[in-house]
Parts: sequence; structure tokens; C-alpha cells
Amino acid sequence: MKLKTLMLGAAASVALAPAAFAERGADDEVRIIYWQAPSTLNPFLSGGRKDIEAASLIIEPLARYDETGALTPWLVEDIPTVDNGGVSEDLTQITWKITPGLTWSDGSAFTSADVLFTYDYCTHPEGGCAQATKFEGVKTVEAPDDLTVRITFDSPTPNPYLPFVGAESPILQKAQFESCLGGAASSCTDQNFGPIGTGPYKVDSFKTNDVVTYSINDNYRDADKPSFKAVTIKGGGDAASAARSVLETGEFDYAWNQQLAPDVMDRMLERGLGTFVSDFGGTVERVMLNWTDPSPDLPEGERSTAAHPHPFLRDPAVYKAMSMAIDRTLLVEIGYGAAGKVTCNWVPAPDWFNSKTFDCLEQDMEGAKALLDEAGIVDTDGDGVREKDGVPLSILFQTSTNAVRQDFQALIKEWWTDLGFEVELRNVDSSVFFGGDAGSPDTFQKFYADVEMYANTFPGTDPQAYLGNALCDKAPRPETQWQGENISRFCMEEYDALHKELSGTVGAEARGAIGVKLNDMVIENGMMIPLVHRGRIAAASNTLGGVVMNAWDSELWNIADWYRVE
Repeated sequence: MKLKTLMLGAAASVALAPAAFAERGADDEVRIIYWQAPSTLNPFLSGGRKDIEAASLIIEPLARYDETGALTPWLVEDIPTVDNGGVSEDLTQITWKITPGLTWSDGSAFTSADVLFTYDYCTHPEGGCAQATKFEGVKTVEAPDDLTVRITFDSPTPNPYLPFVGAESPILQKAQFESCLGGAASSCTDQNFGPIGTGPYKVDSFKTNDVVTYSINDNYRDADKPSFKAVTIKGGGDAASAARSVLETGEFDYAWNQQLAPDVMDRMLERGLGTFVSDFGGTVERVMLNWTDPSPDLPEGERSTAAHPHPFLRDPAVYKAMSMAIDRTLLVEIGYGAAGKVTCNWVPAPDWFNSKTFDCLEQDMEGAKALLDEAGIVDTDGDGVREKDGVPLSILFQTSTNAVRQDFQALIKEWWTDLGFEVELRNVDSSVFFGGDAGSPDTFQKFYADVEMYANTFPGTDPQAYLGNALCDKAPRPETQWQGENISRFCMEEYDALHKELSGTVGAEARGAIGVKLNDMVIENGMMIPLVHRGRIAAASNTLGGVVMNAWDSELWNIADWYRVE
């Protein structure tokens, strides 16, 4: 089956066999390969999808999103609403009722105290939390009894489903993590590498940037699940070798994040050992522009911080010309085929948040050159590199090690060089680039480069928290242990004020209109250059049943339902 046919005809989700599994532990092992190897199992210390998803087998949120984007109770009895009394009439409070009888994998009771502790952990003033935007606008979290969690917001909040919802905002066990608050968080290796959870599996062993092994959580709430006795998530390699291990050799059952050229994917399908499962959510491959100066000549602790603005990337002529010079249609064709779409937006879905303001479908190299010429950003010494105020347009362009991304880098370098830039390319091992090690100079959060390319998305169908990634106070910096979602260090008071308005706006249409304005503000002011609206794609063996691709939450969200097909 050709990839285009697969994407159009089997896109959203695929249950790979009709039969259901029989009972807990009926199947031996499922082997999963994440070629971007997990570097931690604590998603509050990493913004990388690899870490969030590897942790999702163990630690869980109160509620999460299913494959349709619908909010689904997970550790609670139902979803609070105004109609059922769970959300106050003035929209300032939400009350969650925990399902009675839940336990952690160590047999202790799961209570509201653990939920309250998780809030304290992520919002501690001396720490850094990679998921801080989930708690934006929260005034207090209270635990009036063991099974009740009451969240009060500082103003009416029409979308109160951000704290403790989705794979990015799971619950930590208080007893295990209470010595890990604030500055101690990153040093709690045993806890971060082996969290106690409520999910279907528990950690047996974890080798950072290599392999995680799991076994069944005997205290899991569903006595009939999971079917697999053990799970292995292996890291390393690249997307192509990961796909081959499922579709050509059969060594693994499932391979995550298949960033492969369409012709490569088509050849792999010819063996008949498996298929690609996919769905479109909000994932966008983008180039982030550093609003700050990453120069190694600056003192350590001041590089890529607001103390030193970037010398030329904040000039509209520069970043608009860089965007105009890119042939996004070609990038989609060579990199993703039917699994990608050209986008000019940070938030391409759902449709009511998708801006129609920008037109970037066609490359306009001559227009880009003219824009720089008109701004007086020209080559003054004949070396082929333009200068702004005497500073050459010389940039370091980094991304993770991946064949598609290196192809994109090469093409973009060619276009930007033709435009009059000097471009140095660097690629970093994915496990390091997307890791949360505050001591590493190579993480995407630290951003010791001028521009960097990667993809990101958001849980569910309301991107309020995701749009919060551009708030001024969410920038990674030394005092947050380089954690934070505002990777570009973008900062506009007008943006912060409009985002606050979004948090208090009722109705999908009205919220979408504000979301579009926020999207347009970051594009118009040079926070990023969107490239491709990507489908989420994985390779799955024909012997693996129960897989349901989910573009709105963890890809492994329903692993308790997976089973072996004979």
C-alpha cells in the first residue's frame, strides 16, 4: 500500500486486528523503539516528547484526551462541568473527584495530597518546570478530603482543563518526590529515573539515553489489563533504522516518530510485516528564532538570555526575508509527502484556531532580497554576506540528528546563503537535544544557536497552554535550571495581555478569534518560521493489536489495550 493511500484511507487510528486480548499478562513482551532515546522519566524536567511518552506508561493525569480529541476521565469519576456542578458558575473554580480505591504501584493510596504536591512541585519558586504553562492563572490548589481536588483560578477561566490533564501534566507521588522540591528537583536521580505511578506498568530499569524496561503494575486498577507482561522502549539509531526494525526485520513491534521520506516508507511497506499508523493533530515543524544573543563570547549564564538581545534576528526585514526564501512545498514533497502540509502558522489545527492571515505557499527569493535591500541590509565588503549595522548575517543553525531534518537544513542553508547569509549547520543527538540536562550546552531549551528546528504540539483541541509558551516569564534561563517553554525568549507585553484575555474568554468561536491573533502576533514579530504541519506517524507490526494513534495526547496513551495477534 502506497503511503499516500495509507494516509488518506487509514489515517486517524488503526486497530490492527479485530480480536481482543484475553487477560492480564497473556502476552510476553512488546518491544518499542524510540530512536530519540528517553533521557528522563519525569516530564516536568523535560519538554521532549520522547520523555513525556516514555513516562506516560507509569505516571498519569487526572484526565486525558482520546484519539478524537475528546476529554476523557482517567483517574477521576467524570469530567467536571458547569452543568454537573464540577465547575463553578463564575468559572473561577473546578473540582475533581478522584475515583475511589486507586493505588500507586507500591500499594499506597492515591489521594488528593499527591495532586496538591504535584502543583507545589511544578510551581516552586526556586525550581524550574518544563510544564509551567499548565498552571498559568492558578491561584490555589486545595485537597479538602482524600478524594477531592479543588482548583481556584485568579479570574474566570472558561478552559479549566489544563492543570493535571494530558500526558504533559501527570501526578507525582508525594511520598517519593517530597525531598525533590525547587533546586533539588534535577538532582533526584532515583525519583526522576524510576517514578512510582498509577499506570499499567512500573519501571524495572532505566539507562538514560538508551533503554527502559517495564513490567506490569500489579496494583493497576483494571484487573484484566495490560495484556503484555513486559515492555521495552529502546532508544538510539535513527528513524529509518527504527522503521526497518519493525517493517523489515520484525525485531521490534512499534517504532515512534517516523520522519522518513515518502519513497523510503513505500519501499518498507513492500515486505508486508507491518504498516504505518498516523493522524494529524497540531504538530508543526518550525524554525525557532533566538531573540537573544547566543554568542560564546558572552559570560556563561548570560548567553541566550534577555540580558543580550540578538544583534539582527529581531529586525522584521531579516526574519521575514528568511521566511520568504523557503520553499515549503518542496520541503513537504521531499520530507513528508501525504504526511505533511504547508503551514504558515504556529497553530494549524483545529480549524477555528488556524489563521488565514499569511500566504507562504510560494517561495519568493527575489522579494526577500528586495526586502533586505530596502532595509539597507546589504553586502558592503563583497564577501557575499549582508550586514546589519556592521554585524554580518552569520548564523548557527542547529537541529536534532535526523535524515529529514538534515535534508531540510541543507536546502534552507542553500536558500539563505543565496539570500546573503552565512550559515553554519550543526546537528545534535536527539536524546541530548530534547533532553532536560541543565548542564548540557546542546539542549533545545538552552538554545546556544541563532536558529533551531524541531516540532512540537499540544494536548487536546484547545491550545491555550501551548500559546502560553510565548509568555515572557516562560523563557528558559539559569534561575529556572534552563527549564521553560518559551524557547525563542520572545517577549511582548501586548501578547501577555492578549493571552490573559484568552484565558477568560468563553465560546469556541471567540476563543479561536483570539488564538488567531496570538498566532499572528508571534509570526508577525519573528518568534518562529513555521514550515510543515506534520502528521504523527509510527510503524506498527501486523502482530500487534489494539494500537490507536492519538495526535492529541501520548502516542502510548492506550498501551494497556495492546495485545499480540497470532
